Amino acid sequence: RMAAAPPSYCFVAFPPCSKDGLVVFGKNSARPRDEVQEVVYFAAAEHDPGSKVECTYIEIEQVPKTHAVVLSRPSWLWGAEMGANEHGVCVANEAVVTREPASESEALLGMDLVRLGLERGATAKEALDVIVALLEEHGQGGNYYEDGSSCHTFQSAFLIVDRNEAWILETSGKYWAAEKITEGVKCICNQLSLTTKIDAEHPELRNYVKSQGWWNGDSDFNFSEVFSLADDHLACCSGRESLEKQGGDVSAQAMIDVLRDKDSGVCVDSESFLTTASIVSVLPQDPSFPCIHYFTGTPDPSRSIFKPFIFVDDVKLVPKVQSPSFGNDDPAKKIPRFQEKPDRRHELYKAHEWARSLLESDQDKGQKLMRIMLDLEKQGLEAMEDILSRTEILDPAEVVDLFYDCVDTELKFFK
Repeated sequence: RMAAAPPSYCFVAFPPCSKDGLVVFGKNSARPRDEVQEVVYFAAAEHDPGSKVECTYIEIEQVPKTHAVVLSRPSWLWGAEMGANEHGVCVANEAVVTREPASESEALLGMDLVRLGLERGATAKEALDVIVALLEEHGQGGNYYEDGSSCHTFQSAFLIVDRNEAWILETSGKYWAAEKITEGVKCICNQLSLTTKIDAEHPELRNYVKSQGWWNGDSDFNFSEVFSLADDHLACCSGRESLEKQGGDVSAQAMIDVLRDKDSGVCVDSESFLTTASIVSVLPQDPSFPCIHYFTGTPDPSRSIFKPFIFVDDVKLVPKVQSPSFGNDDPAKKIPRFQEKPDRRHELYKAHEWARSLLESDQDKGQKLMRIMLDLEKQGLEAMEDILSRTEILDPAEVVDLFYDCVDTELKFFK
């Protein structure tokens, strides 16, 4: 049983640590090695009163209007590991272990809350409010993995970011605390990180922990100390130093470099876990510029390329990074769940498997292919920098096919 929470890493950098008025967000999603992540877009939508939405395990009330979202998600579930919405809000989650055992009964997953926060919140604080209200109402629980033989459950932490601020939200059951960030570099990983600086919290949080005998009410209230198992809340973030070393120059490229770093442990490639997908988002503090979201859609960022996506109306869908859909026959939807594992690989994932085997079998060819790929990525990054340095407003027609074309070009190189 994989009791340890998967070691994902999430980062945010604000000016003065980041470049020219940009907020830069990133996450490596560490998951079971063979799990496939897809990149999916859902347009904004209006919903009839009384409609319901079916999340991974439970159905909840739908809201009248949901925002457009782009998500990177394990393709068997409803929610997402990370993603963004049309208002420049980005959310990523972390599985964490606290002194309270996470519930095995099916409720909302941390990943469902990522998507719900993005669909329903037009700012980081709104997304936070959405997530904690849903936690209060429905609770969190259920299997984090597509595994029929055992139930892996965790509590959740979230990094919620917009153009102006970020919130670190950490939860245990329905109880939570949050810290607001507006400058510097912040990293969260699979351990609790909030200490005594708490800017919002569950109204009953302190009474609850007192009643459990975890805090006497006399000492400073330190969330990680109260909720962590033993000495689990050590400073976990090795990537933070590399971002701080950039000295006011954290850009999309710098964030990508940190996510690719295997030596620091940020890019996970272990017996149980692999970084199965990554995201980097650049959110200009000036709202007249578009936010740019880069997705890999494939495992191991050191062998993947980051491809840009910008929200515009009628953005072109990209079936080649979407997993096949099994509808109601999906073993994830049938009870008992996960009795078999269907092949969820999408076209880009399959092409990428071929490229990986080439890297392993023919060093020269592999290295050459990787150089071509990175060159392609660099062109994309430069084109996006150009968009962010212009004075005229972006013409949506220019970027409606952006992500589609990047995926297409990448596939052509693999062929």
